[in-house]
Amino acid sequence: MSDTNYIGAIVKILESPKNKTIKNKISITKFRAQLPQIRQTRVVDIVVWGNLANDMEKYYNKSDYILVEGYLSLRKLSQSNSNRKVLKRARFTILKVYPFLISSNSKV
Repeated sequence: MSDTNYIGAIVKILESPKNKTIKNKISITKFRAQLPQIRQTRVVDIVVWGNLANDMEKYYNKSDYILVEGYLSLRKLSQSNSNRKVLKRARFTILKVYPFLISSNSKV
């Protein structure tokens, strides 16, 4: 069982989105992204389904910043070669994506 929360966040794409097609011609795109935080950064697995998955692969690249909305869940993964150690991985299922542009000409 996993806990889920609906959140919005700005993330940095760490790897190029990879699209694949599963049963019934449904597109799914997976990649890793970084959630910036003050104390330490977190890396999450991003999953996007359907037509939005095709758009993610088409319009976004590595090192782009995007504003996303969706469900964040924690998945328990067990390692087979360690002494039954359970790891928790964050997984972000995206429902909405907006480009986030950082201007280098801004005056502070």
